[in-house]
Amino acid sequence: MMDFLFSSIPAKAFWFGIISAVSLPIGAFLGILFKPPKKFVAALMSFGAGSLIAALTIELVGPAIEHAGYWPMAAGAVTGGILFVCLNQVINSQGGFLRKQATTMRHLFKTKKALYKEMIDDISNAEVLRSLPPSEIQMLIPYIVAVEFDADKIIFTQDEIGDSFYLIRKGEIEVIRNQEKIATLSEGECFGEMSLLSGESRNATLKTITEVKLWKIQKDDFDKLIQLSPKLLTAVNLVTEQRKAENIDIDFKNRHEWQSEVFKHIDSSSFSYTERDLQEAVKSQAGKKVGLAIFLGILLDGIPESAVIGASMLRKEISMALILGLFLANLPEAMSSAVNMKKQGSSTMKIMSMWIFLTLMTGFGALAGNIFFQDASHLVFALFEGCAAGAMLAMVAETMLPEAYEQGGAVVGISTLLGFLATLLIKYVF
Repeated sequence: MMDFLFSSIPAKAFWFGIISAVSLPIGAFLGILFKPPKKFVAALMSFGAGSLIAALTIELVGPAIEHAGYWPMAAGAVTGGILFVCLNQVINSQGGFLRKQATTMRHLFKTKKALYKEMIDDISNAEVLRSLPPSEIQMLIPYIVAVEFDADKIIFTQDEIGDSFYLIRKGEIEVIRNQEKIATLSEGECFGEMSLLSGESRNATLKTITEVKLWKIQKDDFDKLIQLSPKLLTAVNLVTEQRKAENIDIDFKNRHEWQSEVFKHIDSSSFSYTERDLQEAVKSQAGKKVGLAIFLGILLDGIPESAVIGASMLRKEISMALILGLFLANLPEAMSSAVNMKKQGSSTMKIMSMWIFLTLMTGFGALAGNIFFQDASHLVFALFEGCAAGAMLAMVAETMLPEAYEQGGAVVGISTLLGFLATLLIKYVF
């Protein structure tokens, strides 16, 4: 019995799987305990990524090509890469993006860019804004806020001093003047433009008919921008005169042309996230099984490596270069993820339990891989090794290196190279 548990090939596969993944709880513990500097974690992570790339090339890709040729390995690699990317996107959509800072940043970047696109599309309906120089709109966008009102609520009343402009994203609003309903406004329409331009009193009361979502611009914010931009000031003065005289010809650009020009002038840095954006992202996942999604995301990162450890032992003695590469890749990944999860409110017990469980799963995955592939042909082996290599390379490219660069910047390049060379040294010298 003891021989089977410790000396048999399946048992060795299990224990080597545990060894490769034990760095996960170690890294998580160290991250929570010491909160290491970001650059240090980034250097470790990129070193681990370089080490893993070398190990995959030597221990998976090379043998697969040697035994079955290039095409089976390539087919497996493409399949593994596509599977990883697709499953990763599904998991991220359920809140799994919160497991790492890089995936969180990428999600927030895409979300903010989509929101800006929707915002520009909506505000292009307003002639008063479309008359403004597209090059100046970037300054205005951060001051446009989303607001909501329930049905049967007063937005503002007649004769009160106007202090904001609104554009309807969704819902219906009735316009009441002297206690008589005179119009209904709906999606794409705007109101309060003269209040924005000149601060005139409201000439009607606006009341919601349904639940409504609006874009809102405060006059105080708009006035600050006017003081900073002579072009904006000139355009606003012209529109104000036109609104009062109704006989000045202003060149209102084509809506789609205006949108296109606005996007040309928006700096991509506008889509970067703030701490408030992160808090909103966490809040937006309320009700979803975020903890499960994060766990599945971490499990997805580890599945290919566990199975390939066991399978590779059927062909030869386990490669210490592969084990070391996986160990070094797991350590900083867990360290970074644990710190990120702790910031988002996960308990230390929950985080450590997750990583310990994943370590055990890696061991059992290695055991399963060893048993499942005992009678596999060279072709099946090559397809599997290529699939595992493709999935792990996609993981390195999508999660590890972006995470490292986000935290460490320029240190990533040289650290990745050193990790690559260190694994080659272990393989061919020791």
